[in-house]
Amino acid sequence: MSRNFIISITNFFNNLERLFLPNCGSPPALAYLVHQQHSSPRTNTSQKLSLKNLLGDGVLWAVPKHRRSVEKRLNRKFGYPAFVWKPLQEKKNLRPCQQCGHDHELGVLCPHCYDKVRQETQLMQDKIQTQLGLEPIEQEVIVLYAGETAEQATDAISGKRIIEMKKPRPMWFTKNLLQKSTQQSSETKEVKPSNLA
Repeated sequence: MSRNFIISITNFFNNLERLFLPNCGSPPALAYLVHQQHSSPRTNTSQKLSLKNLLGDGVLWAVPKHRRSVEKRLNRKFGYPAFVWKPLQEKKNLRPCQQCGHDHELGVLCPHCYDKVRQETQLMQDKIQTQLGLEPIEQEVIVLYAGETAEQATDAISGKRIIEMKKPRPMWFTKNLLQKSTQQSSETKEVKPSNLA
């Protein structure tokens, strides 16, 4: 392995000599080595002609061994049609929203309708931040809108923090959205559907 490597390096340097110095004899680096060898015969020639001394700080870059085929080049450029197709394609799964009329993708929430929810949530978070400050929220927070009282919201208010919003509750933001769906209270009865057939 190392012998083949040394042979290939020497062939490389010989080709460089033929390219750049076709009729000039030995190149300056080799002439310098030959001059040093004649001036000081006691020095070790293996140190002078070592690969490290010849290359110095040069870097041997890696190059591809095989040409990339046309199919692989096109797959990298455009993708594979059955799996990933990179060029733009028209969307055929757009539907109009039934609430606002804006178009959105099928199976995705309407971004225009959700923007209202996001803005209302941001207002609630800002109000909670101004009232509670940097204190840790260890108790449950209840948000009451204008015209609502704590008794109307729930019966068990004890130990909960109340945040009051000075605006009416939006039509889409019903009170049952604030109820936890993972907890079932013992007071609620199981409702079974009737008259299905």
